[in-house]
Amino acid sequence: MKSLPNILTSLRLVLALFMFVALAAAAGAMPYLSDRLDPMQQFSLQRWAVYAFVIAAVTDFFDGWLARKLDATSVWGAILDPIGDKVLVCGAVLGLLSMGPQPMVVLPAGLILFREFTVSALREVGAGRGIKLPVTLLAKWKTTLQLVALAFELVVAAWGAFSLPDDPMIQSTAAMIAHGLFWIAALVTLVTGAQYWEQTRKALQGD
Repeated sequence: MKSLPNILTSLRLVLALFMFVALAAAAGAMPYLSDRLDPMQQFSLQRWAVYAFVIAAVTDFFDGWLARKLDATSVWGAILDPIGDKVLVCGAVLGLLSMGPQPMVVLPAGLILFREFTVSALREVGAGRGIKLPVTLLAKWKTTLQLVALAFELVVAAWGAFSLPDDPMIQSTAAMIAHGLFWIAALVTLVTGAQYWEQTRKALQGD
């Protein structure tokens, strides 16, 4: 039972990879495959990609809780969990961008990717000097916001794949909600990035 949290985290990595490949294939980016897919097969891939994302996002809420509940925290889990989060978020952002022109999504998507890679670099630099950057409460909420916003954005981008109402008013309202959540997630992501930057700067000055 104590291996269950790490199994869930590993599952998140596998699902994130499947989601990205499925979205890339549906968007026509897979050689020897995409040009053989008909619209119904593309829709099917988009649906399964969204399902995979949602399941992977749910595992993010449970693996940490189970690790504490089962007293199964480990160094391996501490390494895998943030990697799983970043792979899932970045894979979903790139998959979303592959689904076609989305002007309202490009800037917040780029800001999120910029922050994630920057903080990863800060952690590497800090680790080399014995500096730890503990995950803040706002950073945990940031991940939740990102996952919820991306779920909405993926559903909106794959609207036709889910046979949702073909009413322009409903679709535009759903898009506005998704874009609003995504922009909020991007802003919170930048704030947490600034916090980590400041923590690293102070720690390095204290060396």
